[in-house]
Amino acid sequence: MEAIVRRKLSHEVLDRLIGAIEAGEYEPGTQLPSERELMARFGVGRPAIREAMQSLQQMGLIRINHGERARVILPTPETIIDQISGAMLQLLSSNPRGLQDLKEARVFFEVGLARVATQRATRDGLEQLRRALIACQDARGDVARFVAADMAFHRQIAAMSGNLLIAAISQGMLEWLSRFKRELVSARGAERLTLEEHERIYKAIAAGDADAAAKAMSDHLTRANSLYSVLALGAVED
Repeated sequence: MEAIVRRKLSHEVLDRLIGAIEAGEYEPGTQLPSERELMARFGVGRPAIREAMQSLQQMGLIRINHGERARVILPTPETIIDQISGAMLQLLSSNPRGLQDLKEARVFFEVGLARVATQRATRDGLEQLRRALIACQDARGDVARFVAADMAFHRQIAAMSGNLLIAAISQGMLEWLSRFKRELVSARGAERLTLEEHERIYKAIAAGDADAAAKAMSDHLTRANSLYSVLALGAVED
């Protein structure tokens, strides 16, 4: 016989509040009942309510402002990333293989993404990608601007998938890698190589050649990863 596991009251409250939000009882933009009202509704004490509310906030389902009742919010890719970024950055800094695993995952993900973006490209999407490429060219020589433009180029490719989940994952990977990106683009010749590779990716997507786009993206990310490994070992002179 399996033992009966007693759950914390806050977990029960959390499940019920999530169920109420999912059922539309509390729609985005509306406020949840006060702590006192929730205590009476669920028959629990204040600590259980507060723990459940903190969990909801960490999940990106509510926003808590001092002096106000909690307000339900609509989760967005940005809020999802915010909720997990702290843990991911801690993983990168504490796990010897954390960064390597993330780089490998990004190659696998973005190569497939380049193919999808090509297949779903629209005239407007291609124009936005062209502008992102020009922004990269204009930012050459300014490390901070170039990093931002580089990330925007990849974000646009993700956006062209038309899939919010894909866009969120791509944004997360870019955010987690951004702390290391500055060292890459500041290396001698790295900006020039990045621009050439971005142009090949753009031309392949614009031509509707999904195989060429995937190959160009794979070459681009593999080269960037290799360069980072060299820099990390101190083998590249300034």
